[in-house]
Amino acid sequence: MTDTPRLASAIADRYRIERELGQGGMATVYLAHDVRHDRKVALKVLLPALAAILGAERFLNEIRTTANLQHPHILSLFDSGQADGMVYYVMPYVAGESLRHRLDREQQLPVDEAVRIARDVAGALDYAHRQGVVHRDIKPENILLHEGQALVADFGIALAASRSEGSTRITETGMSLGTPQYMAPEQAMGQREITPKADIYALGCVLYELLSGEPPFTGPTPQAIVARVMTEEPRSLTLQRPTVPEHVEAAIFVALAKLPADRFGSAAQFAEALELGSAAARFAPRRGRGDRQARSGFAKGLRAGLLLLGGAALGIGAAWLAGRRPALAPLSARFELMLPRDARYANGAGANLAVSPDGRTIVYCGTGEQGRQLFARRLDDVRAAAIPGTEGAFLPFFSPEGRWLAFVAAGRLMKVPAGGGAALPIASVGSVTVSGASWGASGVIVLEDVFGLYRVDAGGGRLERIAVPDTLHGEQTYYWPEFLPDGQTVLFTLRRQGVDYPAALSLATRAITRFDMPGGHARYVEPYLVFVNPDGAVAAVPFNPRKLAITGPPMPLFDHVEVGPTGEAKLAISPSGVAAYMTGQSRQLGLVLVDRTGVPRLLTAERRPYLTPRISPDGRRIATTIVPGAGIGDIWVLDIAQGALQRLTFGDSASLPVWSPDGRHIAYAHLSGDAAGNYRDLYWITADGNGRPEPLLRDSTSKNPGAFTPDGRQLIYYQLTTGRPRDILSLPLDGTHRPIPVVASDANELAPALSPDGQFLAYVSDESGRSEVYVRPFRGGAGKWQVSPSGGDEPRWSPAGSELFYRSGDAMIAARYRGRPAFAVVARDTLFRRPYESYPAYARYDVTPDGRHFVMIEGSDPSRTLTVELNPFLRLRPEGAGRTP
Repeated sequence: MTDTPRLASAIADRYRIERELGQGGMATVYLAHDVRHDRKVALKVLLPALAAILGAERFLNEIRTTANLQHPHILSLFDSGQADGMVYYVMPYVAGESLRHRLDREQQLPVDEAVRIARDVAGALDYAHRQGVVHRDIKPENILLHEGQALVADFGIALAASRSEGSTRITETGMSLGTPQYMAPEQAMGQREITPKADIYALGCVLYELLSGEPPFTGPTPQAIVARVMTEEPRSLTLQRPTVPEHVEAAIFVALAKLPADRFGSAAQFAEALELGSAAARFAPRRGRGDRQARSGFAKGLRAGLLLLGGAALGIGAAWLAGRRPALAPLSARFELMLPRDARYANGAGANLAVSPDGRTIVYCGTGEQGRQLFARRLDDVRAAAIPGTEGAFLPFFSPEGRWLAFVAAGRLMKVPAGGGAALPIASVGSVTVSGASWGASGVIVLEDVFGLYRVDAGGGRLERIAVPDTLHGEQTYYWPEFLPDGQTVLFTLRRQGVDYPAALSLATRAITRFDMPGGHARYVEPYLVFVNPDGAVAAVPFNPRKLAITGPPMPLFDHVEVGPTGEAKLAISPSGVAAYMTGQSRQLGLVLVDRTGVPRLLTAERRPYLTPRISPDGRRIATTIVPGAGIGDIWVLDIAQGALQRLTFGDSASLPVWSPDGRHIAYAHLSGDAAGNYRDLYWITADGNGRPEPLLRDSTSKNPGAFTPDGRQLIYYQLTTGRPRDILSLPLDGTHRPIPVVASDANELAPALSPDGQFLAYVSDESGRSEVYVRPFRGGAGKWQVSPSGGDEPRWSPAGSELFYRSGDAMIAARYRGRPAFAVVARDTLFRRPYESYPAYARYDVTPDGRHFVMIEGSDPSRTLTVELNPFLRLRPEGAGRTP
């Protein structure tokens, strides 16, 4: 027994014990109050006899190796230590129940819920196994239920005990490093090297019990249980409970295979097999001679296995953190955060990631049931939370002190209190295609688009352009501003002849300092300038922010950061030295033909950074933008039958192709520039590649083409003019070439698309405060109709008539309509939900002439995993060497 008064006195400066929650075979568990952080915790004290056997220092050293496990289905370790000879460790307190309590009450769980819990646990195990950690004691007592989610508790405790100096003497106390009903045969035999396959076996036992009401093997004594584990096969689940799907039973029996080599290769495979019958069939167990031989081999080790029995529960209850947050430990560490299923990270403009200045909260742009929204994930919480008021938002960034979170939504720069509250407008950014912004200590926000840098007061106001690319010296674009600590100097990235370089702008003098060192996404974390290479490798150089001088050579920091099609790195770093990033490369995308259920077929084996596919009127060719490296792009044409790509433009300055109705020409946006900066002009070129590009409209505004009229006499486009919202215009091609306003208002209108008969214009507007799809007559008449009821963009008409398609988050919606006597939507059908590439300013897909298929861009499924690095800069210093797990 633990001496509770003595313990309470010994830890009074850190924890105040409120009551005992229970006692297992290895620890006594208390509900305690964390005095320093004002929160409830579960404080677990090793039984004195066990602590004496294990060796306190060794046990604590080993348990600390699990402190970096950060996963939504893993209960993290807060603290550990010694007090007056007692060894303790601290975990979150979960105001829920254990899976054991649930089983004691209900005996069996509904099949779907049991499988979901098992898949949650399998996700946690797969993550831990990839970090080199095996749990060793998976059982219902160590699985907690909190608001419907499964949390694996006591992760690594059995591992710490097994590695401690007295682990071989545990049997003298009658305790064990596992529980017989859930022990894999090799674990019961006492094998020294326990692999992840043992956890997979234990999870198979747990799921078997959830479905049948008892573990696969039971008995009056631990010895009897182990004997059955090694010599018998579990009873059929489907005979006991006919509602259990055959593929679920097949998956469980693979997990329960006697030989580790016959089990799933990973916990992720187990989870896949539980969900997909085909996966279970691939791993279906084979019975017969091989099983008999395996049982015979394991039976030889029965005697050794019987020596390790006893059964001990490590603990109950623990939970979600509330209140103030703990300070980050001064060590370098790397771990992953799994994003919830309803909040997958959304690709798009910029990084769409932000880390709070203190490094404790990560904000990311997610795509859920309600479409695009911002989510906050605290490092010490088990899951992310949606941020109210950020629907349709992207590009989050914090104020310097962390009190505000700013973002862009529906053509407006907004801010919301970090502690919760109403979102407030700062400025209209409708004329700016924003992919980077920063909030300085002086109360100024600097943001950018490809045409320059802008400033605006954080309290509200109008955008003021403060810098434009030097086109006479080959500068193309300015990207990703970031304030230095003085609040008066802005780091940014300039792109010159397709290569990114760091630069710095003084707000006081407007002078620009250019650094002759390739690298994008310049960030300052004292005392380093951090930058990202096109291959996703991140490096740091010593940097003097007062002198704006690089003072040393580049040093590698970490690699595999995802870099998007236009060179944006999915990376955010806080001034406190916490980095969050997505891993992999997204530039190599697939051009796919998708049916109305969302199933894709690859159109060409060439995976390129495609942007906007457009199908020719005859359906035989696809014009698309391909962005090489960090450039702007060129127009290419794919012959669908041949699978061959032909390049039409040369110069890394063309995008957004549009076919003429006769299929002979392709109009596009051409990047131009003068002393005032860059802008997009309208050009066209013959589709067979034999002609030369010809200008259609050149002026100092930026223009994106949308559609030709059916007679080919007009080109519909939307225009971006500094200081004004985006408007839709029509360019006559009869020789006058004088633009005609079509839709112009104080809101932003973009992504125009004409119906096949030319009667109706579909477009996107943010007049309601978020992006919605609208339709109005194009040839005479009055009226305006909202097509999307709860957010929408990327409208495209079916050439076959009667349907208007649009995207709402990941969903492809088909709006069926009638055109007479007036336009009306008669039905909306969700065809599929899949994370194909998207962008609200223009459709990144097209519709085949028969209206039955879509040409879309398929990248890697946007990741649900964020990599987090705590203090990676310690690795750049001699004293930090070797400290990353």
